[in-house]
Amino acid sequence: MARQTGRRQKRGIIPTLIGAGITERMYFTHLCSLFGYRMRIQPHFFGTESIDGLNKKIKDVLSNEGYAIVVFDADVSTWDAAEKAKLDKMRRDFSDNDNVLLCDSLPSIEYWFLLHYKNTNRHFGTSSEVIKELKKYLKEFDKSQSFLKNEAWVSEMSGDGKLDDAIARAKAFGTEGGSYSQVFRAIDKIRKH
Repeated sequence: MARQTGRRQKRGIIPTLIGAGITERMYFTHLCSLFGYRMRIQPHFFGTESIDGLNKKIKDVLSNEGYAIVVFDADVSTWDAAEKAKLDKMRRDFSDNDNVLLCDSLPSIEYWFLLHYKNTNRHFGTSSEVIKELKKYLKEFDKSQSFLKNEAWVSEMSGDGKLDDAIARAKAFGTEGGSYSQVFRAIDKIRKH
C-alpha cells in the first residue's frame, strides 16, 4: 500500500490578541489559563494606546495570515477629534475583514470588568471613575503589575456565572448608552477554538 503524503489536516488559526496594555494582556492570559482557551498572547502586540499603533500591529498579524483580536479602550476618541477620525477609519477599514475582530470598550476595559458585578451602562467619563465603582466589588483591584500578574482576580471575577452575566449584559446594552464593551466578542471567538 502506498504511503499518503501531504494530507495532514489543518488546524484552525489560533487568534492573536492585540491590546493597549498590561491589563488586557494579563486578563486574557489568565482567562486562557483558567478555561483552557487558545490564543496567542505575545508582549510585542501590546503597549500602544494609539490607533496608528494598533493598525500597524493588525497589519503585522494579517501579513502572516493570522487572525487578530484587538482589545482597546475607546475613551481617547471622546476628547481627541484626530483619534476619533482614526478610530472611525479603522472600523471602516476592517469592518468587512473576516480576520479582524475589534473589541473596544468605552471608557476602558475596567467597564467590562464591572459588568461581571453590576448591570449598568451609565456614563463613566474616565477609567478612574469605573475603577472606583469596580472596587466596591473587587476591592483589591489595582492596575499594577504585581496585582495583575496574580490569576486570582480573574478567577474571582469569572466564577459563579459572573463571566456569562457580563457577556449577557454587554450584548444587551450593545454600543448604546453612556458606556459599552465589546470584549464579549473576543471571548465568544476564543471559546470556539
